[in-house]
Amino acid sequence: MKFGFSIASGAAWNAILEVRKYPELELRGFHSHIGSQILNMDSFEIAADRLIGLLAKFRDEFSAQLPELDLGGGYGIAYLPGDVELEASEVLPALYAQVKKACESAKLDIPKVSIEPGRAIVGPTMFTLYEVGTIKDVTLESGKIRRYISVDGGMSDNIRPSLYGAKYTTSLANRSSSAPLVDSRLVGKHCETGDIVIRDIELPSDIAPGDLLAVPATGAYGRSMASNYNHIPRPPVIAVKDGKARVILRRETEADLLNLDI
Repeated sequence: MKFGFSIASGAAWNAILEVRKYPELELRGFHSHIGSQILNMDSFEIAADRLIGLLAKFRDEFSAQLPELDLGGGYGIAYLPGDVELEASEVLPALYAQVKKACESAKLDIPKVSIEPGRAIVGPTMFTLYEVGTIKDVTLESGKIRRYISVDGGMSDNIRPSLYGAKYTTSLANRSSSAPLVDSRLVGKHCETGDIVIRDIELPSDIAPGDLLAVPATGAYGRSMASNYNHIPRPPVIAVKDGKARVILRRETEADLLNLDI
């Protein structure tokens, strides 16, 4: 079942009973998935309480304690200025304290506890570098002028803004600028009106074709959700360590796009 079984509806307990019908299956513990890009601990602490309640019910019913508890992922990262992400140094002590408290209340031994900080690990480690293409000013009905800045990528390398409105920021990467800021919209090169990388942002007015723009925090769900939409090859992935760069995923070619053709 996608995203698991509800505890409140009884579906989780019914699943437990179903598993116990089969001696070849060993139930080791419980796992939760409560969402994504969560920026506070409250939800994780509530989830821990409820799962430990389920562990206690299992113990009372079957006179056995399950040894493992996976509290899942969803730990948010900072995509925009002002976002306050959860720090690992805060997450682990807070979760352990909550698990310990709930286990003591239920008279349970503390199980092996695991978490899944996937986005929190890889998200901030990567940025996408775009080259600026066409630039044009559009006068809106309000009389306001919005500058459209197109780049050499977009929804094929990062579908998140188009798919569910994910928000990013960007900055000029190849030089510094003290030019006045203008209301801008960063758009991709694909044949879709919804191919918008950043909907509203103020950028230097002297940005020109050939400039480079860096969009940070694209390490999670960027490459993994990338496609060849509009028959566009995916960009390379470059690893940088101690000032040295190396290609870890090469740029796709037109030949790559045709390899599956028969």
